Amino acid sequence: MVDNRQYWVWLSSIPGIGSVKSKRLLEHFKEPYNVWKAKENELRKLTFLTGKDVFNLMDDKIKQQAQKHLEKINKNNIKVLTINDELYPYYLKNIYDPPIVLFVKGNIKKSEKYVAVVGSRKATSYGLSMAHTISGELSRYGITVVSGMARGVDSYAHKGIIDAGGSTIAVLGCGLDVVYPYENKKLMKSIIENGACISEYLPGIAPLANNFPARNRIISGMSLGVIVIEAGERSGSLITADFALEQGREVFALPGNVCSIKSAGTNRLIKEGAKIVTSIEDILEEININFSDENIENYFAKKILNDRFFKGLDNEERTVASCLKSEPSHIDLISKKTGFSVKLVSSILIMLELKGIVEQLPGKIYKLKY
Repeated sequence: MVDNRQYWVWLSSIPGIGSVKSKRLLEHFKEPYNVWKAKENELRKLTFLTGKDVFNLMDDKIKQQAQKHLEKINKNNIKVLTINDELYPYYLKNIYDPPIVLFVKGNIKKSEKYVAVVGSRKATSYGLSMAHTISGELSRYGITVVSGMARGVDSYAHKGIIDAGGSTIAVLGCGLDVVYPYENKKLMKSIIENGACISEYLPGIAPLANNFPARNRIISGMSLGVIVIEAGERSGSLITADFALEQGREVFALPGNVCSIKSAGTNRLIKEGAKIVTSIEDILEEININFSDENIENYFAKKILNDRFFKGLDNEERTVASCLKSEPSHIDLISKKTGFSVKLVSSILIMLELKGIVEQLPGKIYKLKY
């Protein structure tokens, strides 16, 4: 009997078929197996695929390689978490380009509340200390800290929450059988024991420079907010902050010495509107974690039902607005959830904007104006 994971691994491994095209293939064919079995003429009808895409989807060598990938996954005790799985992070699933497969070492729990803590690889002692302290304090509210296991701030964020007895997730820019940086081998083991290391990259994939910007969209995408602790003007953590803004997430920044180049990025974020962090309460208030006795999704669900939002809306407007009750969403996702055409959804969103119910974020993503 063929392991169903083989088809997921195959679809996630095809050159040129990234997250967006994979998601569209699944929307059309429902399951990776159906894509695997699709005829060439079926694939050529899909306008979002190039001729090279169709060739790669039909390539028997790539299909045969999927079994070898699966053998390596099993050998390294790696779990395959698909976008259809119950444990797949809820907020990540709803970004524009979620990975259809996450490879996992460790354990992800259902309904975890994630907050990302990122920053400079060459942080000052102040930055490292604050990363450790803030992460530790977040654990007291049942929050799981997400970071990238890089040198500097990332490593201290992971250590801070582990030392406090909490849970943490490291998102890697390489395969899970690769330790990067190598000096974090012991830390990686602790992260797996107190949460999980995850990656969209197959075992054996090296930590190539162009993997990390894509990795950063996962860090922000699965989180309620991103806290940036010390960042220069060209810090990779600013890429994570940019993704967070595109995805409708909260962005926080720790203020630093105005004369320090290591704080130039975070100070600029604050100048541009990021929430300044001077205490843990600044974070909790913004993402409503102070409602610790209440599930966040239920909180949003109740809030959207308030007459302040629905008064005067017709049924179609209510339906569209309801899709945004727990998470900003891309217009295509709203169309899928409602069954309305993209054209109709677009016109409804324009009306909701005029009524002050929703606002548009970059990338055709919409959120409620709470």
